[in-house]
Amino acid sequence: MKLHSNILGQGKPFVILHGFLGMSDNWKTLGKKFSEEGFEVHLVDQRNHGHSFHDDNFDYETLSEDLRHYFEAHNLSEAIVLGHSMGGKTAMLFATQNPNLVSKLIVADISPRFYPIHHDAILEGLSSLDFSEIKSRGAADKQLANYVSDFGTRQFLLKNLYWKEKGQLALRMNLQVLKENVSEVGEALPLHAKFEKETLFLRGDKSEYIALQDETIIKQHFSNVNIVTIANAGHWLHAENPDDFFNEVMQFII
Repeated sequence: MKLHSNILGQGKPFVILHGFLGMSDNWKTLGKKFSEEGFEVHLVDQRNHGHSFHDDNFDYETLSEDLRHYFEAHNLSEAIVLGHSMGGKTAMLFATQNPNLVSKLIVADISPRFYPIHHDAILEGLSSLDFSEIKSRGAADKQLANYVSDFGTRQFLLKNLYWKEKGQLALRMNLQVLKENVSEVGEALPLHAKFEKETLFLRGDKSEYIALQDETIIKQHFSNVNIVTIANAGHWLHAENPDDFFNEVMQFII
């Protein structure tokens, strides 16, 4: 089973992994900008997300293995790898397990440490969407607002909506499996995992995902690391301040 992706441009391979409940489409605008700078950008849907296959197995070992198979399928001998949130955890593990395949690593707003479950309201809200009654994006947003107050977060989640058939909405994600395995999303990087090549961690100044005390654990796993704060940005730093995000990444990869 091969991961779905959208490949933009030509040049040095640059693989981008979305976060939990997201999809490759979230990165389309930035991916196009990177491709215009001479990179072959692979916007990848991880399993149970976007257009990729659905499967009952879901943990970081499996996601890392999926990515290795993706590299093999696309004959990628080495690439820059960027991951956001859950995608950042996948990218970290993949880089520590396959250092020969990763030229540079970029991790967006996630630390190697353990995170407790904190998606309960979102998953409950998504589960409450009854598509036998909900027939429009607006109606879905209205229902989801009972669980998720932030408009931007709801818009991000509702990108998963699609017309399964005429008059029938559905979610692209494999919601049931993601709910059953949500504890896996917060799992820590294994203690022994190390990556010695150039690494960039980007955090949003309004986000709590990477705290000052996390710098110690980051440096334990990534010896050649730079940690940069993106101003005026929360957890979705690439969407909230795309210009600074793009500039920091370009400065790191050229």
